[in-house]
Amino acid sequence: MNHTVAAVQMISSPSVDENIATARRLVTQAAGEGAQLVLLPEYWAIMGLNDSDKVKVAEPLGSGPIQDFMSGLARELGIWLIGGTLPLASDDAGKVINTTLVYNLRGEHVGRYDKIHLFGFTKGTESYNESKTIVPGKHVGAFEAPFGEVGMSVCYDLRFPELFRALGPVSLIVVPAAFTYTTGMAHWEILLRARAIENQCYVLAAAQGGTHPNGRRTWGHSMLIDPWGTVKSVLAEGEGVVAGEIDLGYMQGVRDSLPALKHRTM
Repeated sequence: MNHTVAAVQMISSPSVDENIATARRLVTQAAGEGAQLVLLPEYWAIMGLNDSDKVKVAEPLGSGPIQDFMSGLARELGIWLIGGTLPLASDDAGKVINTTLVYNLRGEHVGRYDKIHLFGFTKGTESYNESKTIVPGKHVGAFEAPFGEVGMSVCYDLRFPELFRALGPVSLIVVPAAFTYTTGMAHWEILLRARAIENQCYVLAAAQGGTHPNGRRTWGHSMLIDPWGTVKSVLAEGEGVVAGEIDLGYMQGVRDSLPALKHRTM
């Protein structure tokens, strides 16, 4: 039996309420198209005018409008919902944890991953430093979905293949992201396809994809990639939904014909 999964692409604003309304519309669309698991992008709930804006809306684990929305929507639509990332409150003043939360079809919180690798980039007038407002995670994260193990990562993690190896064999890797236009154009697709090929699994990437009110331009190109590295579905820019099927028989066929995972020596 195949399972349909979907990635939501957004152009998030500084308004949590606006972003919740957009996420509701697009996740509902994905569920209407048959998706049983839906992935939201990184920073889906807020892309502030300043990096510190997300600190003001950070929630303690288990309560708050962002988490209540995700739990309620998963239950209402009867889907697995992976909440991209949201800002969770941390013990460090002025900093949040950039966290992915997973909800099952009953709306129960069943998984969590805190982004480990924090993005830093400077080229000309373009500069980013996530460590100013984010506390890094310390542990890999995975959860059991109806079609097997799902490994979690966030955006910049994509550049660190050892994280994905640490997950062990999984059926699906999810990558919520807000890749910049500059780095996305150069590296996004090739890194996603590499992770699918070397781990012989599906990769579902949900991106921010457009020019945001804060002036930042994100690359978009949300996509689903199969275990052979083939892009099955992609959305270049703008809001929307990317969907496709997880075919476990096909994945096993790839692993049987080219047993690279069994040939590993380190």
